[in-house]
Amino acid sequence: MNKLRQIFWSILVVLVLGILASCESSNPFDRGPVYDFEGNLKQDSVKIAEFLETAEYDSLYRIHDETGVVVIVQEEGNASRPTGGNVVYLDYVGKLLDGTVFDTNIEAVAKENDLHEEGDEYRPFQFVVDSQTTGAAIRGFSIGIKKLRSGAKGVIIVPSPYAYQDSERGLIPANSVLVFEIDFLGMD
Repeated sequence: MNKLRQIFWSILVVLVLGILASCESSNPFDRGPVYDFEGNLKQDSVKIAEFLETAEYDSLYRIHDETGVVVIVQEEGNASRPTGGNVVYLDYVGKLLDGTVFDTNIEAVAKENDLHEEGDEYRPFQFVVDSQTTGAAIRGFSIGIKKLRSGAKGVIIVPSPYAYQDSERGLIPANSVLVFEIDFLGMD
């Protein structure tokens, strides 16, 4: 009887270990490596500095936010700056550091860069500043737009931790610094 009991427990242990081992890959708590926010921000700051050395943007002045977001003011606006909760309206062209246009709300630019699809509507882009709801603008956009006065024209450079981090989005590779040329049309 003892021999049967030993065999039973041995088989049971092997089965339990086999089940646990097979479940390892679907462990809901195993989300892979943790995103290195600070490390990516440090790498992006070097990329942005190199980009700014050769970027051909006329500017009145540049604002280097403590987050790493850079705002190049090309034309000063004449109204107030937005704060959290304001709805802002703007025209924009989104680019990668190499100049590749990945998005725009300007029809001519979309057609010029093969982004236009039949049925696309081109109207001012609007978003709520500092909104964290699904479908909201990236965090870096809110950080940058708060540095501009309504009516301004400029460029907002967003490090990847304040954009899409390590996610790919359409034409945007993972860990990309984004450049937005904007015309800040107004706000509510």
